[in-house]
Amino acid sequence: MFTIAALYHFTKFPDPASLQAPLLALCRAHGIKGSILLATEGINSTVAGSADAINSLIAHLKGLPGCATLEWKESWSDTPPFGRMKVRLKREIVTMGEPDINPIARVGHYVNAADWNALIAAPDVAVIDTRNDYEVAIGTFQGAVDPATHAFREFPAWWQANKARFAGKRIAMFCTGGIRCEKSTNYLLGQGVEDVFHLKGGILKYLEDVPQDQSMWQGQCFVFDQRVSVGHGLAQGDYDMCHACRRPLSTQDKTDADYEQGVSCQRCVNEHTDEDRARFRERQHQLALAKSRGQRHFSD
Repeated sequence: MFTIAALYHFTKFPDPASLQAPLLALCRAHGIKGSILLATEGINSTVAGSADAINSLIAHLKGLPGCATLEWKESWSDTPPFGRMKVRLKREIVTMGEPDINPIARVGHYVNAADWNALIAAPDVAVIDTRNDYEVAIGTFQGAVDPATHAFREFPAWWQANKARFAGKRIAMFCTGGIRCEKSTNYLLGQGVEDVFHLKGGILKYLEDVPQDQSMWQGQCFVFDQRVSVGHGLAQGDYDMCHACRRPLSTQDKTDADYEQGVSCQRCVNEHTDEDRARFRERQHQLALAKSRGQRHFSD
């Protein structure tokens, strides 16, 4: 059984590059795989390994500057959710492209999962899903507004074009684990919106804590690992992933004429060149060979 730890923490890292090599060495020594993003604004990570390995990593992270109060969420998988370990330096740990955003200074009101239903059912509350369109497509909260953004950096422009729709409303926002809402609520506060709320711990915490018979969640939640999606109780869902565009695929999607395993789906068939598809086919061939030998391909 693999323990999957998802975490983020906003803090000031004056020299994130100095943290990169020690973190990578620790993860490799403990057999941890996944990704860690480092920036001057903090850390964002989803990794998997044995329970003892994850505990060692968390202890190390809590010793980093400003990270003593770091929180994380755990789930479990009986298959490895990641094939490699990456520690990368980024300009932002979640890209919004707004230089004045500072979640350390202020964010919206946190709402615990147990209190979320009552908030979003209130008639004066507008609920906004801050995730990307392909994530929203497989699941969201009842009545939530879908901005139909392809990337989080599009959210500010969407808000500017649509803010008149929400005049006089309290705004409640949510995302997968909470990190995007740290920035989106800070952004709305900077735009003069007074009553801004966000789901503490994100959808994952809600699905973990709220019983299905009391849930206002509809569908499944996309996750950025080889589980692809999870449902209530964080049980693995039934979606697959298009390895050409990284979008989720239902069983019905895989019956479409444009679907070719590892090469294309109906959403990305026109987004890649013939050269791209030839490269994807070779990758899929290598994956199949590795699987037939009982091995994992390095890119899996």
